Amino acid sequence: MKILVCVSKTPDTTSKISFTADGTKFNDAGITYIMNPYDEWYALVRACELVEKNGGTVTLINVGGPQNDQTIRKGLAIGATDAVRIDADPNSSLFIAKQIAEYAKEQHYDIIFCGKESIDYNGSEVGGMVAEFLDLPFISFASKLEITGSTATLNRDIEGGVEILEVETPFVVSAAKDMAEQRIPNMMGIMKAKSKPFVVVPPVDFPDLAVPVKYVLPKEKTGVRLVSPDNMEELVRLLHEEAKVI
Repeated sequence: MKILVCVSKTPDTTSKISFTADGTKFNDAGITYIMNPYDEWYALVRACELVEKNGGTVTLINVGGPQNDQTIRKGLAIGATDAVRIDADPNSSLFIAKQIAEYAKEQHYDIIFCGKESIDYNGSEVGGMVAEFLDLPFISFASKLEITGSTATLNRDIEGGVEILEVETPFVVSAAKDMAEQRIPNMMGIMKAKSKPFVVVPPVDFPDLAVPVKYVLPKEKTGVRLVSPDNMEELVRLLHEEAKVI
């Protein structure tokens, strides 16, 4: 079994977010970066589990600069076989998806994994775009995946229940919560990661069509208003005049 896992680097969830250049550029000063949790905890770990059970390889792929190498090495320490970094500075999901698809189309992967979304942009776009570029089936937000031969059975949580699907390899899937359990790299994995194959390849020529125009921070949340249970008139007034539906 040959599996490709798309991974991205995101700011830690405790990071203070700000922008520079009149709101057109993310300010990464003092930001701690991590591997996107949906890519790491669910997509990568499930890919490793499948290969451990059925044999094969897990390749990590990332689109970005050398500042992403540490994040990629962590994925190798968790259990990936090898890694590829496409040396580009992307602005959009479309550009990232095109780079991944162009690399993957000659490699004949059985499964291409990605996390259901990144925790910075929450776009849920790359997986579907990669599938479209490669003309492959795409299953989004999968919470369970089992393989029997060349047939995969997947679960998706839907409103009020679970949807169960079957698909033949190859396909693209985005992994959601419950796909796998988080793994912490051990010392042996960290040492092995240093010698695992890790190649850097140039990007293909493709226009980055979606370019951010401006970033705007949401308004700060207002403080909690406490109302006495004996003052229902005030509560009703606040609900009518000040409460907002989000």
